[in-house]
Amino acid sequence: MSESVFFILRAAIDVYASLLLIRLLLQWVGADFYNPISQTIFKISAPAVGPLQKILPTLGSFNLGALAAAILVKWSFYLLMMSLGAVAASEIFVYLLVAIFGLLSSLIEIYFWGIFIIVVSSWFGATQHPTVALVSQIIDPYMQPFRNFIPPIGMIDLSPMAALMTLIIIRSNLLPALSRLIQPLLG
Repeated sequence: MSESVFFILRAAIDVYASLLLIRLLLQWVGADFYNPISQTIFKISAPAVGPLQKILPTLGSFNLGALAAAILVKWSFYLLMMSLGAVAASEIFVYLLVAIFGLLSSLIEIYFWGIFIIVVSSWFGATQHPTVALVSQIIDPYMQPFRNFIPPIGMIDLSPMAALMTLIIIRSNLLPALSRLIQPLLG
């Protein structure tokens, strides 16, 4: 298989795994189920989540089936690579950790860009748009501690900046440290 086919396949798997992660977040925060974007995400993710939901319980509003589906979809790329001989079969379970690490990175990116979308939309007064409202429902539980700790200064809210800086610190310090822990296992 050519490099471009691998790239396209990996990109498609990453997008689908991210959609599964977004579904998990939508359900976890109790976002508007009737929002057209929520409906679309739930329909697209149903084939992967549905069977796993029957075996794995939902803990409160945390859907273990959606989490397992996201992990398995992300891991499926490495399973495919193993079947093509690009990944050693002895390391395939280490690649499960790599898949989980990839989902953690995706989660940070979802929150980072979600905060960015909320901030930019507030500049244009578009916070009531259905897409922005849905993003806000996902991002608000993460933003709330920052809003409680950093009150607005007049009309300026600095809490998104603190939330973004926290994500940047996690992305630039914690994720590389986790990566260094996984790297030796790959032999």
